[in-house]
Amino acid sequence: MTKAEDIGGAKPAAAKTAAPERVAAFRTGLSAEARAAAFLMAKGYRILAKRFRTPYGEIDLVARRRNVVAFVEVKARATLDDAAYAVTQRQQRRIIDAAQAWLMAHPEHAEFELRFDAMLIAPRRLPRHLLAAFDAST
Repeated sequence: MTKAEDIGGAKPAAAKTAAPERVAAFRTGLSAEARAAAFLMAKGYRILAKRFRTPYGEIDLVARRRNVVAFVEVKARATLDDAAYAVTQRQQRRIIDAAQAWLMAHPEHAEFELRFDAMLIAPRRLPRHLLAAFDAST
């Protein structure tokens, strides 16, 4: 009998432990998203949402500047080129579907110009912001 059971408590749930490489990738992703958000804000964007999750997929950043709402996919890799190649067509479809869900939850932005951008992050490099990296017709 465990100490928790001994004092009338329930058995503690088994702790989930993620593989160290997954934890490192998660932290890298959070850091990259923070860098991307700071870069966008320096360019005059206002961040409307971070890590917006839907059953269809996740949008890393939703940002607005003037009459444009940008759905931004952030990719961090060893090089900017590697980051660019990491935005797959499957991911694009999921981001587009998630953007539709975001717009349903935020109809006040539906009349804005909509754009799908990518923000590429690599060590010791300034972020690269790709405007209209893909569109909803893909």
